[in-house]
Amino acid sequence: MSAVPGLQRLSATGCALLLIVLLLVSAACSDRPAVAPVPPAGDTADAAPPVPGDTLVEGTIGEASTLIPVLASDSASHSVAAQIYNGLVKYDKNLVLVGDLAESFRVAPDGLTIIFKLRRNVKWHDGAPFTARDVLYTYRVIIDPKTPTAYSEDFRQVAAVTAPDTHTVVVRYARPYAPALASWGVGMLPAHLLEGQDITKSPLARKPVGTGPFRFKEWVAGQKIVLEANPDYFEGRPYLDRLVYRLIPDTSTMYMELKAGGVDMMGLTPVQYARQTDNERFRKQFNKYRYPSNGYLYLGYNLRHPLFKDRRVRRAMTAAINKEELIQGVLFGMGQKAHGPMIPGRWAYNPGVRDIPHDPRYARSLLAEAGWLPGSDGMLQKDGKPLRFTILTNQGNQQRLMTAQIIQQRLRQVGVDVRIRVVEWAAFLKEFIDKGNFEVVLLAWLTSQDPDMYDIWHSSKTKPGELNFIGYANPEVDRLLEEGRGTFDIEQRTKAYFRIQEILADEQPYTFLYVPDALPAVSSRIRGIEPAPAGIGHNLIKWHVPRLEQRY
Repeated sequence: MSAVPGLQRLSATGCALLLIVLLLVSAACSDRPAVAPVPPAGDTADAAPPVPGDTLVEGTIGEASTLIPVLASDSASHSVAAQIYNGLVKYDKNLVLVGDLAESFRVAPDGLTIIFKLRRNVKWHDGAPFTARDVLYTYRVIIDPKTPTAYSEDFRQVAAVTAPDTHTVVVRYARPYAPALASWGVGMLPAHLLEGQDITKSPLARKPVGTGPFRFKEWVAGQKIVLEANPDYFEGRPYLDRLVYRLIPDTSTMYMELKAGGVDMMGLTPVQYARQTDNERFRKQFNKYRYPSNGYLYLGYNLRHPLFKDRRVRRAMTAAINKEELIQGVLFGMGQKAHGPMIPGRWAYNPGVRDIPHDPRYARSLLAEAGWLPGSDGMLQKDGKPLRFTILTNQGNQQRLMTAQIIQQRLRQVGVDVRIRVVEWAAFLKEFIDKGNFEVVLLAWLTSQDPDMYDIWHSSKTKPGELNFIGYANPEVDRLLEEGRGTFDIEQRTKAYFRIQEILADEQPYTFLYVPDALPAVSSRIRGIEPAPAGIGHNLIKWHVPRLEQRY
């Protein structure tokens, strides 16, 4: 559950509430190519061998903050960087760890040593060879205290990293560390361009050089990021010539662009999926997909704020909120309740967690215990001050805004005066989240396959720019987080994570709201999409467009 928490931060999976962001040129109608006709199902175009060419344009509501992956903690940045960089390992379509820049790896029987054998035919986008030097540099810069990264903890568990030769890397741990292998999926960085420099001032943040299937082409601030196919990619050149991540900070506008041909791919909102796209014309032009996402939406309480230091207040907020109402009213039933930080169906998910049910009477009684009593207008107050706070969320996500508005109404029914503030994405992260400058946030986390939650919940991860930005601290949770990552025994890990979920359900540092379904729509001219447990983006290099349907 570490890495890639999309502060969107869903961000961001988030990507979308959790989906990737991609592509294109200008929004002006004069710049749009004519829409090529789509052949009927079974047309010979589907049977023809894939050919290179064309551009995939994906809409995104949030702009990347940096394209150096170890410095990014938002999903918009990670979505773009994932096409530019590779790790030593990756999850395949079935969510099994396999080699990426490592052509093979071997884990010692005691789990304390990993030997990576690196591919020999990999080049950086500037033509320099990828070697063990790059792995050593990436490790050193992540653990450097001067590097403002949220992901250092994974690599502080490493006792030593050595390179017996230019294509072998040996990683040793002093004690068991369960997420060890998965942590080496972090994007490797080019040592020949970064060694001896301050990484926070590197031009690679805006003009990255990686080893991935696509190379950086252009970044027009506030408009788009353009990537082009890497002809030397070690798994073969992608069929698509370009990816364009087009910034459209409003899902309704993005949907209009999708129908008009200005965008090829976007994450639909539930109302768009269920109602606005349920017609023959849309089905001919686009393919829709639906599968459980890897993230959850939550209300996060700033535990440094006097109001939210009181556990009764946090529990009252949860009791006042009707999660089923949110799922039906916002998601149109396309999602499920969240009872904690684990996605239902994962092996570490605790089905026995007792969530706080919707109960306005219980909410009022808790608030009364905390000293909040009705005033003459029926709204709660204490010492002459009203029970009032602001929910902060990011601009452009109608789903989140609707969620906030429904929550606002429910809390008002129990006497709580809630304001809603919507902020542009970059400012939202830089000026509010990273500085702890908020009362309550409405956000989503993308989760990794390993249940390790250290970076989000451990009390040591509360510094500016780190992921425990609500300031949560619980000694038992700290101990359990350390136990859960400090053993390979599944039973012990399960026991630790089950208990963590029980504690969080009791303390409610977040009100865990719901796990939405991912609802991507992709132009029907794009072929080669293969839905799998990992979603649809796992084989992007195989996506292609028949010659007669290419637009760009």
